[in-house]
Amino acid sequence: MITLGIESSCDDTAAAVLEDDDIILANVVSGQDAIHARFGGVVPELASRRHMEAITVVVDEALRRAARDLSDIDLIAVTQGPGLIGSLLVGFSYAKALAYTVGRPFVGVDHMAGHLLSAFLEPVKPGFPYLALIVSGGTSALFRADDFFTFTLLGRTRDDAAGEAFDKIARLLGIGYPGGPVISRYARQGDAKRFALPRAWLEEGSLDFSFSGLKTAVLSQYRQSGDRDDRLLADLCASFEQAVVDVLVGKALRAAEQQGITSLVLGGGVSANAALRTTMTDRCRDAGIRLHLPAVPHCTDNAAMIAFAGRKWLQHKGPGTWSDDVFSRSQLGQVSAAPR
Repeated sequence: MITLGIESSCDDTAAAVLEDDDIILANVVSGQDAIHARFGGVVPELASRRHMEAITVVVDEALRRAARDLSDIDLIAVTQGPGLIGSLLVGFSYAKALAYTVGRPFVGVDHMAGHLLSAFLEPVKPGFPYLALIVSGGTSALFRADDFFTFTLLGRTRDDAAGEAFDKIARLLGIGYPGGPVISRYARQGDAKRFALPRAWLEEGSLDFSFSGLKTAVLSQYRQSGDRDDRLLADLCASFEQAVVDVLVGKALRAAEQQGITSLVLGGGVSANAALRTTMTDRCRDAGIRLHLPAVPHCTDNAAMIAFAGRKWLQHKGPGTWSDDVFSRSQLGQVSAAPR
């Protein structure tokens, strides 16, 4: 089966062509960082307009790289939510129009399911059940995955998501956008022990996350510092990054212990962070947990993971209908994603 995947949940326009389960024939992503950089964050109206300009170009490029045309496509999988409504509507409407034109089925995919299943694009695949830590600009959450359709939410952020905290700190420090990569660049030159920043573990046994207090502490340290030079920025970024990593890794290992599961998947844009990947690898090895790290291109928003999830969901949900609409909040949680 050849699946065309389309992703437009936020500010990346993406298309991928997937053969069977894990043969990626093409995976194209068009970002918008240059558009949103001067605002320090994504502007929804600008994002949706850019999606409209880019989507045909991106899909055509994916088909070209895959050496396929629309007549070769068996299924169109597209992100249905969660995300920015305007952005989602561009990709979802485009996918439905393509499906209607070429007479192929389409299926809407929960973006979170794409991240939860992204490790199956790699040569070594996880076995069920496994834990998944999904960390991105909009999400910091821990899930238990029992099969391709059954995900149980174990913990989530109570305020800022990890990626959101990176962006906000970068904006407060005036060092650029997007926050994750620029903070990591500074952090590589800094001393993570210079500033004693808080770790919000919350109540005993909790698997939820909270980064708002950490953000306030960074701002306080910055305002109290006299010489705001590159050394200060490097040390502050390193201390902040380490505080985030410590909590993410600590909560994931706590979940593994509570659930009695020895397999862990890391996903979402923040999982491309080198410090997080290194620390998680070391801590999981010490704890006897098998860690599955998707390749960096499969961590950030991409359409290959949507294509894979769409293939699996088609088997249980069936194809989408013309009346299907996008949604802003994830449909995954305490109940199975498969139909009852």
